[in-house]
Amino acid sequence: MSTSKKRIGIVGARGHTGAELIRLVVAHPALELAYVSSRELDGQRVDAHVDGYQGDLRYSSPAHEDLPALDADIVVLALPNGKASVCVEAFDAAGKDPVIVDLSADYRFNDAWYYGLPELTRGKWRGEKRISNPGCYATAIQLSIAPLKDLLAAPPVCFGVSGYSGAGTTPSDKNNPEKLRDNLMPYSLTGHMHEKEASRHLGIPVEFMPHVAPHFRGLTVTTNLYLSRALKREEVLARFHHAYDNEKLVRVLDEAPWVSQIARKHHAEIGGFAMSADGKRVVVVATLDNLLKGAATQAMQNINRAISVDEYTAIPTS
Repeated sequence: MSTSKKRIGIVGARGHTGAELIRLVVAHPALELAYVSSRELDGQRVDAHVDGYQGDLRYSSPAHEDLPALDADIVVLALPNGKASVCVEAFDAAGKDPVIVDLSADYRFNDAWYYGLPELTRGKWRGEKRISNPGCYATAIQLSIAPLKDLLAAPPVCFGVSGYSGAGTTPSDKNNPEKLRDNLMPYSLTGHMHEKEASRHLGIPVEFMPHVAPHFRGLTVTTNLYLSRALKREEVLARFHHAYDNEKLVRVLDEAPWVSQIARKHHAEIGGFAMSADGKRVVVVATLDNLLKGAATQAMQNINRAISVDEYTAIPTS
């Protein structure tokens, strides 16, 4: 085992995002897996569940108070909302201070944690080792709105559709392929967690209406933006190109992106830019893979910066 590599532990690795993280870690020259925890898969070989992983590591199920003794340099919490704090408190109680990246919503509203949406918050990072990873929808929403935020005349209205992998692995109507077949399932049409999250971090109210579709991965957000003054389409495009042309994981397109073309890709795509006749309304479409740029890839961006390697290490950018 190379002592130059940082040891990373993944807590709650059974889910779809945990598997994607494992694949990214395997490809990373500066990281090695210390442990992957899952109560349901405890004792089973990781390579039996994650294609792309080769090795003898098995899932384990340590109690949260035992996590600090496992001595990982980086800990990723891939747990359901509401479950992260007991793990974080265990590290505090033990006096251990690894880099902790929380994939749940638990610390996205906590100013003591860095909110890691690099394309929008990179300049706000002050070396914090506690990092809150943004939500998948919230990432797409914020990327869609930020370049026009100073010109808005009303709250943006966002219509979202995601694949059912976003509903996790615990069985429910929202990840039941039979119930989703030939269907579009609306839910949490006001007050969704990602609505609150995007509103908080953009600093403006955002309205969001999510739906689940029968496809497995990838999401699309169509955002209606009312502008305080008329713009030409070229001016809107110029703002988005200025914001994102130097970003390897955001691509600005002329046409509206398709969710089918973003599956298994690590970047977000933003396009469409349909203008009303008076130039005071624009509709923007964003797509991303909810398991990658919406979760695991973004976590890896944050981890890379926290361990002082290039932000895109082990992330395919082409």
